[in-house]
Amino acid sequence: MTRNVEVPKMLGLLPSSAVTKHLGRGVQTGVERPPIATLTKSSTMRDESESRWRTQPVRELLDEAMNRFDGKRTAADGWLAPRLHATLRMTRTEAANDELWNFLALVVAPDYVVWRHKGASVAMPARFSGTHYTQAFSRLWWAAELFRDGSDYGPVAIACHVQDILNTTMRLDIIDHRPTAMAILHIVQRLIAENTSHVGDYVNSLSSAVNAAGSTLVYDVMAPDAPADDEALQSWIAEAENMAPVLWGILPDGPDDGDVRSDSIDALVPLFEKLLEDAPRRARSRHSAETENDDDDKSI
Repeated sequence: MTRNVEVPKMLGLLPSSAVTKHLGRGVQTGVERPPIATLTKSSTMRDESESRWRTQPVRELLDEAMNRFDGKRTAADGWLAPRLHATLRMTRTEAANDELWNFLALVVAPDYVVWRHKGASVAMPARFSGTHYTQAFSRLWWAAELFRDGSDYGPVAIACHVQDILNTTMRLDIIDHRPTAMAILHIVQRLIAENTSHVGDYVNSLSSAVNAAGSTLVYDVMAPDAPADDEALQSWIAEAENMAPVLWGILPDGPDDGDVRSDSIDALVPLFEKLLEDAPRRARSRHSAETENDDDDKSI
């Protein structure tokens, strides 16, 4: 089912100052819709000749996510992240522009932000306009970018399975090192396979330990990462001109810009396992553990 939502044809760049003016409690609760016409006038609109900035494929994708995961909102992240990344094809420099995500959240899909992040009361302002690891759509695009293995989005599902990876691990600079990201996911996958309770606690401990050790251990020397193939990335972006909408039933292909070296991952996993073994884990109340998947805004 496609929801009857009128949006501009193309994405735009919406300044954060305009967001602040129109992000009231009514919008955060979903009772009111932002003033689309006013916000669009405040935006710099993308060139209509570039198909990759069309809003319709994104809007249809978000509608499907809301229909498919109604009643299980956090599960939408793992399904949506790779498909959003494959739909919004761009460079990291382009994705680092907060104004793009402001426009998507306030003009194209404020209803999705509320649906996914409202929790018990309101969707926090940072979900509409915030850092790359908190903003509703930026966090998903960057999760796919940081945790994909070249063209393979499979690891992204593991990353999104545990909300603490999105809420905590993605904040760390070390996650830009692809072998480090993959090594962490290997350990998380093991914990999940072993039915470990409160995996998020382990993720937080591991992330802190790896980040602290990274101040004295140079991971890119221990586990070198092959340089990304920029030409392959640009070719993948150019394909958006004639690209059909991503399929909903199977994972799309990401840019074929180079797989993560398996020997580098293998070099880091034993070290990270040792760091996790020695790292303390924070206590968590029963209530907190039971509700962590329903209200991930409490960590903001």
